[in-house]
Order: sequence, then structure tokens, then C-alpha cells
Amino acid sequence: MPRAIRQQNNFAEALRRARQAKGLTQEAFELVSSRTYISSLERGLKSPTLNKVDDLAAALAVHPLTLLALSYVRDGKGSTVASILATLESELDSLGK
Repeated sequence: MPRAIRQQNNFAEALRRARQAKGLTQEAFELVSSRTYISSLERGLKSPTLNKVDDLAAALAVHPLTLLALSYVRDGKGSTVASILATLESELDSLGK
């Protein structure tokens, strides 16, 4: 079986960008997490669980995959939204969705 190529994510930047794009403050997440926890996520000091990604995405009113995909988009560094979506579609098809 071929080894998967490890892609480095930047969840911290993705969360910050999504939050700012929605015009939300860190305090707006108080129903899901403390401002201190959101701050530590945005500084890359902590990594969220999958359940927490669901909660954060709900607070942002986006699909969790949107937040995760944004973590892998690299401005000017090869990984675009289109390339990520194409990879997802191909891999999901090969796994039988």
C-alpha cells in the first residue's frame, strides 16, 4: 500500500481567518469554548478534537469540512481550494464514498 503524503495543516490560521471573515470575536464562541481556549487554538498552542471542530464550525455557521479544508489552503503555495476539492472527490470515489 502506498504511503500517504503528509500534508501540513494550519488550523490556527484557518480558524482565525474564518472567525474574522464572519465578523466574530473570540468571545462569540462562549457557548462552545472559552475565549482562552479559542485564543490558544488560534495561536497554534492546542489542536481541537474532531468533536470540537464540529462545535467550532457550527458557531461559524459553516460545514466542518470547510474549516478543515481552509486549514490546507496555501495562498500561493500550490494547494488551492480547487485542488483540494478535486483530491477529496477522487479519494472519496476510490473509497466508495
